[in-house]
Amino acid sequence: MESLHSGVFRTADVGRLSGYSVQQVRNLERDGVLPPAGRTGSGYRVYDRSHVLSARAYRALAAGTGPVEAKRVMRAAHSDPEGTLLAMLDAAHAQLDRERRDLESAKEAVQHIAAEPVRDVRAADSMSISELAGALGIRASTLRHWDAMGLVSPGRGTPAEARTYTPADVRSARIVHQLRLAGYGITALRDLMPELRAAGRGGDLSTGLDARDASIRARSRALLAAAAELHALRTPPPV
Repeated sequence: MESLHSGVFRTADVGRLSGYSVQQVRNLERDGVLPPAGRTGSGYRVYDRSHVLSARAYRALAAGTGPVEAKRVMRAAHSDPEGTLLAMLDAAHAQLDRERRDLESAKEAVQHIAAEPVRDVRAADSMSISELAGALGIRASTLRHWDAMGLVSPGRGTPAEARTYTPADVRSARIVHQLRLAGYGITALRDLMPELRAAGRGGDLSTGLDARDASIRARSRALLAAAAELHALRTPPPV
């Protein structure tokens, strides 16, 4: 079985050692994720340790930062000074740290908002779309989008009538706003909000929110694995 000390690799060897197909290895070389391969006299590609490490590093980076940023990092690893590469990795870790702190804040806010009692609802307690947008610090068009996506759907007699947000609607909008700030996408919120509304009044919301936490932890572990591969890539192999 091939190892990193085998010397010369074929395309299939690089794929086997990094978890990619032959075509994917060629695509990664084309995109600058791998350094240019050598060629035999008959024109076949030949690879070495650096290509395997680059493919492994990219695989981990893509899981941690997404494929677009991962390609930028790998190109920097091959062509830019070390300081540029380190700065890019620091920025990726800082982004995850911000997401983690925002999520913790959102968890606390959502638990507090969902536990607030909604009693003795009166017509005067409702809010117009402009009033709610102003209270949340967002645009009215954002609330319309949330309505269209089924996140917060206020009552209205006919499509032509103005939206009227009851206290329960306002609470849902506050929850959506906090989770959007914490990085939740619209699609994820469409799945999560019915659960939050059902659990709502003082219930346990941790199950849905913990999925985001698990995603951040997985990306952090991926960046850790990528750093190990990049360190090996930038370190001369043992003689």
